[in-house]
Amino acid sequence: MPEVDLHEARVRQQAIGAKLRHMFDEVVNEPVPQEFLDILRQADERRGGDA
Repeated sequence: MPEVDLHEARVRQQAIGAKLRHMFDEVVNEPVPQEFLDILRQADERRGGDA
């Protein structure tokens, strides 16, 4: 089994992390659909509104 260069492994890990952040930043910044917000509101009301 070849010895892993720790620096190379960190660089690869950082590159993967950067790509994942780029992909998911777009999703995180999307607005939440009103229908989903309504479902959450109804669930909160059913359990007494304490969040």
